[in-house]
This record gives sequence, C-alpha cells and structure tokens, in this order.
Amino acid sequence: MTACPSEFIALAERLAEAARPVIRKYFRTPVAVDDKPDDSPVTIADREAEAAMRLLIAETYPQHGILGEEHGRHNVDAEWVWVLDPIDGTKAFITGKPSFGTLIALAHRGRPVLGIIDQAILGERWLGADGHPTTLNGAPARVRDCDALAKAYAYTTGPEFFDAATLPAWNRIAASVKQPRYGCDCYAYALLASGFVDLVVEAGLKPYDYSALVPVIANAGGTVTDWNGAPLTIHSDGRVCAAGDARLHAQALKVLAG
Repeated sequence: MTACPSEFIALAERLAEAARPVIRKYFRTPVAVDDKPDDSPVTIADREAEAAMRLLIAETYPQHGILGEEHGRHNVDAEWVWVLDPIDGTKAFITGKPSFGTLIALAHRGRPVLGIIDQAILGERWLGADGHPTTLNGAPARVRDCDALAKAYAYTTGPEFFDAATLPAWNRIAASVKQPRYGCDCYAYALLASGFVDLVVEAGLKPYDYSALVPVIANAGGTVTDWNGAPLTIHSDGRVCAAGDARLHAQALKVLAG
C-alpha cells in the first residue's frame, strides 16, 4: 500500500480549517432550512462550507475531481477525487447538537486513501490516511478489542434510515449486541476509531457519507466494509459495517446476512 502524499494530507487539513469558521458562524443561529428533493435538509452553512473547500481544491489541484453533497460532481473520472460532506448530520446541526461533522476524503482510482472527520464546535479532528496512522488532534487514535457481539456497543444513526429490505438486518444486530445506540451520524465512527464504540452499521449512505470514514477507521486498526465484506469505494452500495475488532466484524457480517 502506497502512502498518501503528504501534500494531499496538508490540503485536507486546510479544507477542514476553511470549513470550521463557516460552521461555527451559523451553529445555533436561526438559519433557514431548505428541503432537498430527497427531503433531507440543507442550510447556508452546508453550502458555504462546501464552496470554501471546493475553491481551495480548484486553486491547488485543478486536475483533481470533486464529489460533493451540495454542489455536485466535477471531473469525477479523474485519478484523484475529493469527496466532501460539509455537514454530515445536518439534522443534528439545525437542532443544536454537536454530533455532526465535516467529512473530507480523497479517493485514488475510486478507493478512499485519506479521510478527515472534523467536529468544528468541539474542536476535534480525526485524520487517517494510507501510511499515516489515525490521529485525533495529532495524538494517536486506536480502536479497542471486542471479540463478541454480546459485549459490543453498536451505533446506527436511526432505524428510520433503513428501508424494508435492510431494517430486519439491523434489528438482528440490535438484538445481538450489549447496547444499541442511536443518533450520532459520522461522530459514531470517530468514537469507534478512538476506542469508545465497537460497531457501526448503516445502509443507504452516499459516497460523501462514508468515504472519509474508511481511512480513519482502517488506520486506527479497525475494519470497515460493505455488508458483503467487500472494500468500500466511491461506487459501493451504501451499506456499511465498521468494527474496531476484526473478530466482531466477521460476526456482524454473519448476522447481517441472516
């Protein structure tokens, strides 16, 4: 595995720094909320934060592609593609709950090789990349051991995010673990990377929802795949299973498969 170029890591940090003041400016203020065609909410904070990041990418690496939640696709067939979710957890943001995050990923030929989970309000930044062990604000972040579902603390954003085909699988997981928990969006994956959560299972995600999570968790010692155990790429189907312990991950995949 080739190490992610250091200059790309430096740019990812600059992107996070560009998004932070925008998010802080609008957090817990009476911002207008619009509904997108899929009924998910979006605010001026989402749009401005992504625009600030896209501008930096265009100025620094105009040949790179960009896949963003709010401003769409640009040159996504490029060798290097930045995948941006300015506020993952907009519902948390608009209700004043600091469990959302800015997700910044860089994919090489479709495979995420660099990821940042940035929580602007709490001032927390997880960064992981190929050849760069995951850190939280510069200090090492590491998953914890958990060898059985019966011992595991498991998160998903909410049962309402599953559909009729995938909800039974989550219900089996919830019935198998020590404690199912809800409502953290990307922050649950960050907690997994730091060894406070054991398992996160979700479905229906888009590339900008999960791409940044892959390098953060993998380089903290965890395992993250789709529900079939295949590596996640920007072309995956949006079903995600992330675990701190490979043994737990294998057990979870069996339960998900029914």
